[in-house]
Amino acid sequence: FEVVPAEGVPAIVGRLGEISSAWLESKKAREKGFSLGRFDPAYLARTPVAVIRRDGPIVAFANLWTTPDRSELSIDLMRYGPEAPREVMDHLFLELMLWGKAEGYRRFDLGMAPLSGLDSRQLAPVLSRAGAIIFQHGEDFYNFEGLRRYKEKFRPAWEARYLAAPGGLALARVLADATLLIGGGVKGVLGK
Repeated sequence: FEVVPAEGVPAIVGRLGEISSAWLESKKAREKGFSLGRFDPAYLARTPVAVIRRDGPIVAFANLWTTPDRSELSIDLMRYGPEAPREVMDHLFLELMLWGKAEGYRRFDLGMAPLSGLDSRQLAPVLSRAGAIIFQHGEDFYNFEGLRRYKEKFRPAWEARYLAAPGGLALARVLADATLLIGGGVKGVLGK
């Protein structure tokens, strides 16, 4: 495990690109965007990058988001290559949490688990029930339940996050626009 400072990232960005391409191919996925990191060498060179090496070569990485006051540490883009051990991301997260503590960070943010925790009871608001249904049955479009399960093993303190938007048909348009931004356009949303 090593944290490469931003100024050292250009020297390893070629290897990071190889890992990213292999990861996308293995997942039969396209790059996302907007609320999720995407592989962009210029963007990665602006943040420190945590790497896991196996017998020398880098096999996994994540770029870091840090707060100037060291109140919080988080990651954005994380990828691993085909030669990485099965539990490499667990290892990366644990190492980052230990590194962050040693560096004086007070909190590690695992990020969101979209649509989890919505009320699906009959008397719940329609949009809450719709979101709960998407969470339960939307695995073809996004790994909602798997992401929640993965993060749950670290026993996080979950905090609700909300999207403020007008109601009615305008809300549907806002949600569709956000989906297109995150998915990288229509092809990114409809194709894996």
